[in-house]
Amino acid sequence: MAHRAMRAARIAAAGAYALGLVACATVNNQTPASQTTTDLMAGRWILAEPNAPSCGINFNGAPGVQQGTLAPEGGCPEKFYLSRAWALDGNTLIVRDDNGATLGQFTFANDGFAGASAAGTTATLTRQQTP
Repeated sequence: MAHRAMRAARIAAAGAYALGLVACATVNNQTPASQTTTDLMAGRWILAEPNAPSCGINFNGAPGVQQGTLAPEGGCPEKFYLSRAWALDGNTLIVRDDNGATLGQFTFANDGFAGASAAGTTATLTRQQTP
């Protein structure tokens, strides 16, 4: 009986260790984009391009959805001030205007997204950190 209890304790400890590894990978943004981004898109993100002022963009959408709406706060570089919709296509985040024209494409990287505008300018989207 004691052998069974020890075996059960070892299995439970191994399971807890594995869950801890998964949690660490998620915190360090090392899980696949399809698992992390669909649940985390809603909220305020900061769009930045080299030699241009950054701007806030509010992403809307329910957890797990592959698309939603956008509300730029103004002052966004290039045509990102026209952003109205976002969609995930695999590991690619696509930002569109109200006519469906692509304004930029991004891939999940580190703590946000890296990509380029439709004009080819490098751009990043980083989650607004709350105090």
